[in-house]
Amino acid sequence: MSLVASLEGRLSLPAIAAPLFIISVPDLVVAQCTAGVVGSMPSLNARPIEQFEEWVVEIRERLAAHDARHPERPAAPFAINLIVHRSNDRLEQDLAICVKHRVPIIITSLGARPEVNQAVHSYGGYVLHDVINQTFARKAVEKGADGLVLVAAGAGGHAGSLSPFALVRETRAWFDGPLALSGAISHGASILAAEAMGADFGYVGSAFVATAEARAADDYKRMVVEHSADDIVYTNVITGVHGNYLKPSLRVAGLDPDNLPTSDPTQMNFGTDRSKRRWKDIWGSGQGIGGVGAVVPAGELVARLRREYHEARARTGSVSAMLNPAWTAALDAAAE
Repeated sequence: MSLVASLEGRLSLPAIAAPLFIISVPDLVVAQCTAGVVGSMPSLNARPIEQFEEWVVEIRERLAAHDARHPERPAAPFAINLIVHRSNDRLEQDLAICVKHRVPIIITSLGARPEVNQAVHSYGGYVLHDVINQTFARKAVEKGADGLVLVAAGAGGHAGSLSPFALVRETRAWFDGPLALSGAISHGASILAAEAMGADFGYVGSAFVATAEARAADDYKRMVVEHSADDIVYTNVITGVHGNYLKPSLRVAGLDPDNLPTSDPTQMNFGTDRSKRRWKDIWGSGQGIGGVGAVVPAGELVARLRREYHEARARTGSVSAMLNPAWTAALDAAAE
C-alpha cells in the first residue's frame, strides 16, 4: 500500500507538519495528529537519547488513547525526522529506536542513506526525504526513499532557492510517488495550490512555531506573529547550508543581517557538542509568516487551515469569470 493510500480516512487536511528543530515536542506532535495532519519532530529534540525513546512511546500511547475515544476520526500518523548528516553521532541509536517502535513515517534530511531506508522498510514504514533540487531528488529515490519533501524557495530553516512551480513540475516529470511541498505555506489556499501543482501534501512549518504547544521562546513566537516575508534573510552563515532566518534574531545575536559573512557545509554540526549550535538563539522562519496573526493552539491553527482550504476549493470550483467560454470551445474543437 502506498503512503497516500495508507492515510485515507486519517487526515482532515492534505498536510504534513514539518519537524521543527528544538521546537517540536510530543505535545505539539499529538495536537497535530489529533487535529488531522501528520505531526512530526526531529529525534534530536529529545536529549538525552533515553528521552527520545520515552517520547516515541508517549506519542504512540496518546494517539492510541485518542483513537479509542474517537474511532470515528482516528488520529493521523506521526513522523520522526532523522538527520543523516555525518556529524550526527546519534543516528544509529535513534534509528534503532524508530525500528523498535515501528515509527510509521521517517523524514530524512541532509543526506540519503540506503541502510536507513532499508531499516524503515523492514517493518513497513515509509521514508520521505528532504530535497532542494533534482540532483538530490534523484539520488534519494535511487537510494530507496518512498517519497520526497520538496523544499522550495521561502521555506523555513534549511531551504532551497528554486520556485515551487519549477521544483514540483520537474519532479513530477519522472517521479510518481508521494510529494510534499514546502515553502511559505501558512494558508489553506496554499495547500490547495500545492495539490494543483502536483504535490500530494502541503508541508507546513513556521506557522506551528506560533502555537501554544510549541517549545519555542515567547519572543520567538511573538517575532513570528509580528513580522513578515520582508523580515527573512537567506544565508549560509548559521550552519554552513543556506536557510531562512528572522532578521531580528540575527540582530539580537550581534549580526548585521544586511552584511553577513559566508560559510560552507564543513561548518555544519549535529553532534553532541551543543556549544556549536548557533541556531539555538538564531531563529529560523519561512516567508509565509505574514499569514500568522496570533499564537493559538495547534488544533485551532489546523482548523483555520482547513477552513481556508475548503473556501479556496469553493472559489475555484467554477470556471473563472475572466475566461471567455468561446475560447474554451474553440480550443477544444481545434484539439479534436
